[in-house]
Amino acid sequence: MGKKKHDEIDSIMERDPAARSRAEVRLLYSGYKAVKAYRRANWFYRHNMKFVARFISQRARHKTGIEIHPGAKIGKGLFIDHGMGVVIGETAEIGDNCTIYQNVTLGGTGKDHGKRHPTLGNNVLVGSGAKVLGPFRVGDNARIAAGAVVLTEVPDNATAVGVPARIVRVNGVKPTVSTDLDQIHVTDPVAQKIKEMEEEIDELKKLVLTLSENRK
Repeated sequence: MGKKKHDEIDSIMERDPAARSRAEVRLLYSGYKAVKAYRRANWFYRHNMKFVARFISQRARHKTGIEIHPGAKIGKGLFIDHGMGVVIGETAEIGDNCTIYQNVTLGGTGKDHGKRHPTLGNNVLVGSGAKVLGPFRVGDNARIAAGAVVLTEVPDNATAVGVPARIVRVNGVKPTVSTDLDQIHVTDPVAQKIKEMEEEIDELKKLVLTLSENRK
């Protein structure tokens, strides 16, 4: 989880079509400012100056609306897009080149001790409003759809959708619609199951109607 000085700016310029210049990112992007403040706070946290670390992180929270605990472990190239309402817990770990949208929580359930928060692999995308709760791993290149509530492990190259979240595997097959930075065009297994049940009900209705007509 090493980092270079400009990893965050580079990642935003590469992934955000609205970013017009590096100066704009540096001066105006709340997600960039929050991650930059986290880097400073984390240094103090690791050197056992935890009060100073929390002071920096809380000050950044008031300025950006993004709360990152200084004890979290975050790799290079994190892109927090929009960012308002994002919460990242103390024992959360985030790999390289991840993308997190607004109102995301990487939190705990209140039942665990020690490691309480999730670990994200590399190149993970977490859609707006998603909640990832508990000390499990979200695999490399995983996608978590907007509004999902993830309570169990997500494999590499998989997509989690729904409440509670279920897994849709890619299995090496190119999807018909790209899921890169896309929170909408993902298969929802809950909706698919409901559709199947509706079709079964229609068949049963036809069968009942046929039996009723034969009795007349």
